[in-house]
Amino acid sequence: MAKNKSIDIKAKRNDQPLVSIITPVYNGEVFIADTINRICEQTYKKWEWIIIDDASTDKTVKIVKKTREQLTENKKLVGDIQVIELKENGGQAKARNIGVDMAKGDYLCFLDADDAWDCDKIFRQVDFMKKNNCAFSYHSYEFANEKCEPIGKKVIAEKVLNYRQALKDNMISTITVMFDLSKIRRDLIRMPDLKYVEDTATWWRILRNGYTAYGIPDLFAYYRRMPNTSSSNKLRTQKPLWNLYRNVEKLNFFDSAYCLFWKNVHAVLRRI
Repeated sequence: MAKNKSIDIKAKRNDQPLVSIITPVYNGEVFIADTINRICEQTYKKWEWIIIDDASTDKTVKIVKKTREQLTENKKLVGDIQVIELKENGGQAKARNIGVDMAKGDYLCFLDADDAWDCDKIFRQVDFMKKNNCAFSYHSYEFANEKCEPIGKKVIAEKVLNYRQALKDNMISTITVMFDLSKIRRDLIRMPDLKYVEDTATWWRILRNGYTAYGIPDLFAYYRRMPNTSSSNKLRTQKPLWNLYRNVEKLNFFDSAYCLFWKNVHAVLRRI
């Protein structure tokens, strides 16, 4: 009887769609081992993980390979971890795009090297997308400290988010999105080479092309917020965001100013 049960579980896993996880990393030796171990605790077991090292100068690659080896030896590695080593640093957009092009999964998602997912994230999000027959979904997330302990600040996903709404309040975090690659073109997911706002530009482009982002209110991700970085990060994105409104989205001056104002208001409210 136990043997038949084991066969049934294996058959069920084989029937699951493959999920591709894309992670760019540059000098991520502090958090990358923890991130890998957390992924291997996912209740969803059919995944491939493409880690693109963006020419790190620390021990990132060594740690990734050692952690993968240890998990394999302990029979805790249930998915496939690939490590791509770039010889020159090209930025997050380029690294993520390499992963997008390589992905073999039915579904695709992104995870930054210093952030974390709840153990049920992949299972619950795939289930949501199958039940709702959607191409693009995202979910709520919570800010955390360096130890990945929640600090009480949450961003709750809207049930439905369209292009006009996203221009004023882009609550979609890169670590929360998932795409059904049978329903959305891969070239729409490839990120433009825009420093600081490449992910925002990608979500807007997808939504502008007629897709809707369907939100899951549950918290499945933890965004590490390092001390003394929030203010500087907000300031350095202002010019790129303005250029994104004006030169990419082609909004007029007043619409750009209006959207940027409300986007900053929402961003500040989430951080106080």
